This record gives sequence, C-alpha cells and structure tokens, in this order.
Amino acid sequence: MNGGRRTGILGGTFDPIHVGHLAVAAAACRELELDEVVLIPSHLPPHRSHAPIASGYHRFAMVALALVQEDAYLGSDLELSAGGPSYTSVTLDTLRRQGGHPSQIFFITGADAFAEIASWRDYPDVLDRSHFVVVSRPGHPASDLPRLLPDIAFRMRSPDAKLSDASPPNGTFVWLVDATTPNISSSDIRRHVAGGRSVEGLVPPRVAAYIERHQLYRSHGVDTTLHD
Repeated sequence: MNGGRRTGILGGTFDPIHVGHLAVAAAACRELELDEVVLIPSHLPPHRSHAPIASGYHRFAMVALALVQEDAYLGSDLELSAGGPSYTSVTLDTLRRQGGHPSQIFFITGADAFAEIASWRDYPDVLDRSHFVVVSRPGHPASDLPRLLPDIAFRMRSPDAKLSDASPPNGTFVWLVDATTPNISSSDIRRHVAGGRSVEGLVPPRVAAYIERHQLYRSHGVDTTLHD
C-alpha cells in the first residue's frame, strides 16, 4: 500500500491494557504500514452494562506506561474527556473535524468484535468514516468475516491486495489481517489479580507494577466475570 501518512486508532476499555492489545496494534501496524497508532481508552463502553472497574485516570495512566518504549504509539484521552458512552462513529467524526481524512485513518479492532458490527451505532455509515483493520483473535479468524458478513464482503481486502476501481463510496476498506495474537482478556487479568496470582507476561512490566502499587482490582466489589 502506498500513500500519505497513516494513523491507526485502537479503542478499548483497557481495564487494564495487556499484551493482547499491543499484539493487535503491532499486527495492524506491520501489515498496513501505519506511521503511528493512537490508543484511546473509552469513557463508558456502550456494549457493557457496567462501568469500567478502574477509573479513567488509572486506565489512561496504564496505557501511557505500556507505551513508554513504543515510539510509534500514542495515548489519547479523547473519549475520556468527552464523557458519556464512547461510540466509534462519534470518535471518528471528531477526528475528521480535527483534520483527519477517512482514507488516512485506520480503526483497529479484533475479528470477534467486528463480527458484531451491525449492532454498532451508525452502521453501515460508520464504515465510510475510516478504514477498518480487523485482526484475528483466538477462535475468530479474520478470514471468516466475508462469510459471516456477506453484505459488506465487497469492502474486505487483504493487506497485500491491489485496489480496484470497484471501491466503496468513500474509498475506505475493511482490511483483514490474519495474525496470531495472545488469548488474553482484561477480565483474565482482573481474575488473576483478585486471586493473588501473578500477571507476569500478561501485561507490560510497568503496568503490572502500577496495578500492584495502586492495589487495583483487589477490592471485594470487583466483578471479574465481565469479559473484555
């Protein structure tokens, strides 16, 4: 792929951020030749019935710590400062108002989450607001998506595809990245911490130290059953 500067956007609750998130970002960055990836912690994920366990302050701090040695990665408080539910379409509209062009923005997500794209706010119009980079997750290969989502299969491409004249209206595509990513979730991390088990290798070392220092996810009120 050729063209101007490419910016990846990876949103999430990041409660906490873990090596699986970073692996998804790395796969997208590598395959789509992204110049930077911006990680945006959500304020209130609309797909969850409960607020995040850790505060926005702690979640943003953990994202920042996870990216200390990642020169091409940045953290943003765009959704945290906006308040209310964090919708992808609203975030992409905000980025466009700030000067971002849909053809240069690549929204990164896992194949498991993208399989539910029809339930997202402003679907299918949201697909015109940026490229989407869909990375395989354990049990959810990106290559299955044309079969699962036949109505938008015409938008789907592999990263090495040559673009044809039959492009979607805004020139944005759904890029399918088949990559091996760790089978880890934030709820796994919270269960480990609540159970007194080590999270070594599951989160970046600085994040593990931060969780320990601030005693996150240890209170009796922590719900470790939420999957994220």
